Amino acid sequence: MSDKSTAENMVDAAKAKVNEAADRAREAGHNVAHAVTGDAHHKAEALEDRAKAELHNTQAHAEYNEGKREAQDGDGH
Repeated sequence: MSDKSTAENMVDAAKAKVNEAADRAREAGHNVAHAVTGDAHHKAEALEDRAKAELHNTQAHAEYNEGKREAQDGDGH
């Protein structure tokens, strides 16, 4: 991580969670499209979106934990 403040880390964690939610919504849409059409392309896109969601989830946790550490060290920076 970089030398970001507690607030900056928390904002970045929130952004990553929003991106994760968007990825999961796209995944669900592709899964529905695959179920309706049977097109394997939709299934592949769903898997890609799931992987992106997991990446954003990991990023959110890392940013949150870093922000928490910054807050606990007393200076917030």
